[in-house]
Amino acid sequence: MSFQYRGLKGEYEKHVVTDMEIDHRLKMLAQQNPRIIPVNDRPSQNGDEVVLDYAGFCDGVQFPGGTAEMQTLVLGSHTFIPGFEEQLLNHMPGDEVSVKVMFPSEYHAPELAGKAAEFKCKIHQIREKTEYQMDDVFAMEMGGVATFAEMREQYAKAFQEYADNQSEMELQDNLLRAAAKTLEFTPTEEQIETELDAHLETLKAQLADKGLNLEMYCQFMKTDVEKLRKDARENAIMSLRVQATIAEVVKLEKLEVTEEEMEAALEVICRQNNMSIEMLKPHIDAEFTAAVTRSVLMGKVMRLIRDAAEVTDAE
Repeated sequence: MSFQYRGLKGEYEKHVVTDMEIDHRLKMLAQQNPRIIPVNDRPSQNGDEVVLDYAGFCDGVQFPGGTAEMQTLVLGSHTFIPGFEEQLLNHMPGDEVSVKVMFPSEYHAPELAGKAAEFKCKIHQIREKTEYQMDDVFAMEMGGVATFAEMREQYAKAFQEYADNQSEMELQDNLLRAAAKTLEFTPTEEQIETELDAHLETLKAQLADKGLNLEMYCQFMKTDVEKLRKDARENAIMSLRVQATIAEVVKLEKLEVTEEEMEAALEVICRQNNMSIEMLKPHIDAEFTAAVTRSVLMGKVMRLIRDAAEVTDAE
């Protein structure tokens, strides 16, 4: 089979966002971002969010790590050591409270384990969390617009643009994979093993972000590392074929990354990570530059294949 990356056939599956989806997403936004209202006319109660300063003492001596200012704590969340939150109930903003507790015998700091402690606290604010209603208040405080109708219209447009972008990326990915299947390329076992190693490292990083590790994941999924590698083998081979396809198209089409394209890519990275180019510069080394170059070339190859394809629309 000869290598083909022009004239491929593809289907753009457009997803039309429904009113039900828009309503669902807006309700999720409201649930994930509760409205916080200051409370001044009643004492604190379970479920309230209090903002406080505290300083911890053991045997009359202030201990390291037991001091904070403007700390936020939800009463009843059991975030702090047992007995701490309960003693902050039924107090008003401005109250100074002496909280007396006993550290657990298996506390992570051995020098405090099993000891009595006193925390001198000052409550600055009491705040109540309530869920937004789908109204103009929600629109003004969360959407930055005057009316809920205006907010809904803006979100509907944004959701549709997101869906269209996802459909386009799926089309381009399918076309790239279709081209990769026509390439005469057989990866070596060493290449496959290296790709599988990279796959597992990525999985480990994703698990670490959730406070998990690979062993815990395997126990939960009732599997082991060997089976994970076996299950990922076909995807690893396709990934290597895709990489080889991109390299071949770059060579055949004599594609290059211009200085302007590199600058644009760096601007996108800065925007996505909420940082300035000056903040990014210390991280720009040869390896980083090579990775950005590969990403830009991949985008150019995918667009080239897409522009040269016969695409039909489906809704």
